[in-house]
Amino acid sequence: MTRRSWIQFLSLSALWGASYLFIKVALEDVSPAMVVFVRTALAALVLLPFAIRSAALDGLRGRPGTVAILALLQVAAPFLLISVGEQELSSSLTGILVATAPIFSFLLAIRLERAARARGVAIFGVGLGIAGVVLLLGIDAGGGSAALIGGLMVVLASLGYALGAFYLRRNLSDAQPVGVVASAMGASALMMAPLAAATFPSEVPGLDTFASLFALGVGGTGIAFLLFYTLIAEVGPTRSSLVAYVAPGFSVLYGVLLLDESFTAATFAGLVLILGGSWLAAEGRLPWQPKVAVTVPSPPPPEAAR
Repeated sequence: MTRRSWIQFLSLSALWGASYLFIKVALEDVSPAMVVFVRTALAALVLLPFAIRSAALDGLRGRPGTVAILALLQVAAPFLLISVGEQELSSSLTGILVATAPIFSFLLAIRLERAARARGVAIFGVGLGIAGVVLLLGIDAGGGSAALIGGLMVVLASLGYALGAFYLRRNLSDAQPVGVVASAMGASALMMAPLAAATFPSEVPGLDTFASLFALGVGGTGIAFLLFYTLIAEVGPTRSSLVAYVAPGFSVLYGVLLLDESFTAATFAGLVLILGGSWLAAEGRLPWQPKVAVTVPSPPPPEAAR
């Protein structure tokens, strides 16, 4: 990787890791549905000009239903689940739990793709990841049943990301990615509009909420995806997908430094177990072993339409 690629990689990790911070701040004044509506609408506004300029929308003509299903699976539903769940969780814990998506990708590959074969190391990784989730939700989350339900919502969002990745590969792999993401963001904004209107805030939100929503939609979603696809073009999808393992570290850093969230031994252990388990499940090998061909899709980005 060149210096430019490293800068893009770290910038992308920092932007996606910050998404949970922005969500947490915005939730103080607006509903989860409003958070999702604003972030997807702003992201669509950022991405659509690039999609139109590159004619990336041409491959989606006559396929509105397919785009709508993808938007529901991989954007609208996961984003809403994360926002609802984060009402009961810290931003750093939310960022860690989202990193379970590669584990679901591995499990779904066994069920949905007959060519996939369960490898011992990968299965061990799934066990590590599950142990990390149990540790975080059972010890670190706090808050009783509300926090547990919130954590399960975030984990369910990761399942949506994984399902969306399979759906995308089977139904829209021939379309240009920037066109798919721009369309999915626009469709998600339309889906969330009624819920956002129904939960419109009764008072004018504070400036910090406006700033967080703007940063979340334009930076953490729109610009982040442009960086992601630029990075894929320069260094390939495998190296680019490693952002999924770096972004949670940034989410913890932001939460601890900017929101004064706690970072306990259980938090550290859960982070290591989930990231390590996700790596083993996605790669099917130890870090020092040579890479072998696998049929499990690369882990979707942490805040992706993924």
